[in-house]
Amino acid sequence: MPPSLHIRPATPADVPLVLQLIKDLAEYERDPGAVDATEASLHAAMFERGAGPGQPRGCEVLIGEVDGEAQGFAMFFHNFSSWRGRPGLYLEDLFVRPACRGCGLGASLLRACAAIAVARGCPRMEWIVVDWNTPAIGFYEKLGAKPLSDWTVFRLDGEALQRAARSE
Repeated sequence: MPPSLHIRPATPADVPLVLQLIKDLAEYERDPGAVDATEASLHAAMFERGAGPGQPRGCEVLIGEVDGEAQGFAMFFHNFSSWRGRPGLYLEDLFVRPACRGCGLGASLLRACAAIAVARGCPRMEWIVVDWNTPAIGFYEKLGAKPLSDWTVFRLDGEALQRAARSE
C-alpha cells in the first residue's frame, strides 16, 4: 500500500520542526554550521513580519507529511520580475528526509508550491540547487524545470555586505 501523503501550511506550533528540518537540510548540503536561524527569527519571518516594519511576512512554509509524520518542507517567498511586471515565487528550500525520498513527497511539495504560484498569478517559480546534487537536478528536470546555465548567482554577506553598505 502506498504511503499517505499530505501537504499543509505550517502553523506557529511547527516552528521547532521547521528549524530542525532546516538543520537537517544544512547537514545534507554539507554545511551544518551555517544555520543561524532561531525559533524566534523563524516565527517572526513566517508569522509576524518581513524584513522591516510594514512589510509582509518574510516567508511561507509548507509541511509535507508521510503517514501523518512530518518528513519534509518547502519554504518560499515572493520575488519580483521587472521583465514580467509581476511577483514570482522563489523556492528557498525544498527538503525531504532521506528515509522518505522516492515516495513522492518532494514532487507533492513542489507541485503545491507551483499551484500557489499559479493561483497568485505568478508568471514563474525559481530556485537554486547546489551543482553536486545530481539527484535533485534530475528530479527537477523530470518535473519540467530547466537550469539557467547562462546566469551566475552572486551573494554578499558578512563583512563584505557590511563594507558594501558603508560604500568603502
